[in-house]
Amino acid sequence: MITGERMAAVDENAAALGVPRKQLMESSGAAVARAVREVAEPGSAVAIVAGRGNNGGDAFVAARFLDDAGAADGYDVTTLLLGPAERIGTDIARENWAALVDGDHDVREATDSRAFDLPDCDVIVDAMLGTGITGELREPAATAARAIDDADATVVSVDVPSGFDADEGTHAENGVSADRVVTFHDEKPGLAGLDADVTVADIGIPAAAERFVGPGDLGLARPAARTGRAYVIGGGPYTGAPALAAQAALRSGMELSFVAAPDAVAGEIQGYAEDLIVQPYEGEYLTTDEVEALLANAEGYDNVVVFGPGLGSAEESLEAARQFLEAYTGPAVVDAEALAVVPEVDTEATLVCTPNRGELATMGGPEADDLREATDEIASLAADLGHVLLAKGVDDVISDGERTRVSRVGVPGMAVGGTGDLLAGITAGLLEHADPFEAACAAAYANGRAGERLAERSGGPDGLGIAASDLLSEIPDVLWGEGDE
Repeated sequence: MITGERMAAVDENAAALGVPRKQLMESSGAAVARAVREVAEPGSAVAIVAGRGNNGGDAFVAARFLDDAGAADGYDVTTLLLGPAERIGTDIARENWAALVDGDHDVREATDSRAFDLPDCDVIVDAMLGTGITGELREPAATAARAIDDADATVVSVDVPSGFDADEGTHAENGVSADRVVTFHDEKPGLAGLDADVTVADIGIPAAAERFVGPGDLGLARPAARTGRAYVIGGGPYTGAPALAAQAALRSGMELSFVAAPDAVAGEIQGYAEDLIVQPYEGEYLTTDEVEALLANAEGYDNVVVFGPGLGSAEESLEAARQFLEAYTGPAVVDAEALAVVPEVDTEATLVCTPNRGELATMGGPEADDLREATDEIASLAADLGHVLLAKGVDDVISDGERTRVSRVGVPGMAVGGTGDLLAGITAGLLEHADPFEAACAAAYANGRAGERLAERSGGPDGLGIAASDLLSEIPDVLWGEGDE
């Protein structure tokens, strides 16, 4: 089962793996043509009603395949485009429309819903709207849908019936009622509840497009607007870690980034970046005396908390972490020394934990040099904890206990100290907008790609001269400059 939103990400990941959308469209169109042949008797008239997106592009390919079979099967195929051809939305759909025009196929442009004329036919291919469009149908699709439902013909829908929400599994009241649905790669939520025969077509998407995090995953978590506040609780023995995490959260789209730290080091942390808002408390390290005030600040302003960078391992600091996480109810990224208390904490908070290999073992996870060889154990630990794990290694492994993915981007030079703190901050920035698992996947990819981009220009072989702070300027370019291309 895969949602429409996730399917779009997988398509993009497949393209990054060398299987372009154009190739997938060819396979999709062929699958639709096969389905039509199964329901269309020789001599049948087939009407294809297509929109201007890639769903329509799939149908244009199907029309070509059906017309190629026409000499043997005698199909009379008419393709109706809803709207003018110059407004077809993607290059690959436009190319396949041009192939129909140049091949002298029977194509028509329905530019006015009042003049929509569905020819007499035995089979209708519904390819008006795909998985990216939800809600009640608007013109000209609404008029076309009424005509399709009123026709005495078998209706074959491409991927989902027009008007079907492939994320929520609901169907618009004026959506198309299909007799058969040819859906791609995997079944979409809710299709099984329709009064229709559903066929899942393998269109050649590699399993790696789902297993490995790719550029498509950025679109599932990328902020569309600058919102949210990061609240980094850390510092004491170490000062750079909370500053890096807080700056990474800003670079990932948050409006404000606060750092709560002991007054003994607050000035030093502030000195790293004037963009940070440092809130000092008394002492040289975190104690339980500060928990109540930290909770009030974290809960009172709907912050996304980053707990742990630079915290140190003093027993009183760990007890403060335990008390905070047990009482906190919001979203939080837990990193560094604070991870040690997570297995014993009963909390209503939404946690994303970002352990390195050593910290993962401390939490009860596997001791493994290659995290990819321990994905099952990591998934089992995530299920037991009830939290998302983003285990950091040469390859990162992300799991919520049910879903597990691997992020294999990055360069050896990122083994330098501080890149994990950046990852915690990026995760917080994305957690403001996305499902925790999707936020963690996208953060792992963004952090690794930032390192790759920097190493391509500087940093010596494999980025061996990179410093963590160098990556900060790369984060926005990865989040908003890659993916959805």
